[in-house]
Amino acid sequence: MQPEPVIYVVDDDEAVRQSLEFLLKTANMTVRGFDSAQAFLDVLSEVRFGCVITDVRMPEITGIDLLKRVKETKPELPVIVITGHGDIALAVEAMKIGAIDFLEKPFDDDHLLVAVRSALDKEADAVKRSAEVTEIHDKLAALSNRERQVLEGLVAGHANKNIAFDLGISPRTVEIYRANLMTKMGANSLSDLVRMAMTAGILESSNKSR
Repeated sequence: MQPEPVIYVVDDDEAVRQSLEFLLKTANMTVRGFDSAQAFLDVLSEVRFGCVITDVRMPEITGIDLLKRVKETKPELPVIVITGHGDIALAVEAMKIGAIDFLEKPFDDDHLLVAVRSALDKEADAVKRSAEVTEIHDKLAALSNRERQVLEGLVAGHANKNIAFDLGISPRTVEIYRANLMTKMGANSLSDLVRMAMTAGILESSNKSR
């Protein structure tokens, strides 16, 4: 079960920070506030699922530096950067580094909530995809060497007889391996198998080796 998301508000301006916390809590979100980037970085390793909202201009460690650290440590964690008037260059830099969105002060409350919900949705999709990739790799690990070779032949678009020729076995034997790997992978069709291969990166590696 996916953990409850937490919105991490990082701003050295107490009034702004408390205002953001109040807004998010009113929207039934779990919030934690931090008065400096370092205070948040101290707990970054404990963060599992959520979204960071950070002011771009803060003393000692700026919002840009915080963003860089987050992307190095937890690249899947979405970060929304708050910028002041005239900070367009910083906002663009933040987006290039990996910020999912930026908001200019003064921003509309509804705009902020929409940005946060969108960030959480995207993160949830990324978490789901990561779990799917892990599951596929676990299934791949259960294949025998010959089943893996047949799989790579199939996702490369080769017919059974061509795979049989390449591996020095009979087409009938290829059919048996194919049936076995379909069962192990939980694939209902060849298209399922190709989709799994694309998700796991097998298709790309097979094409490169051709």
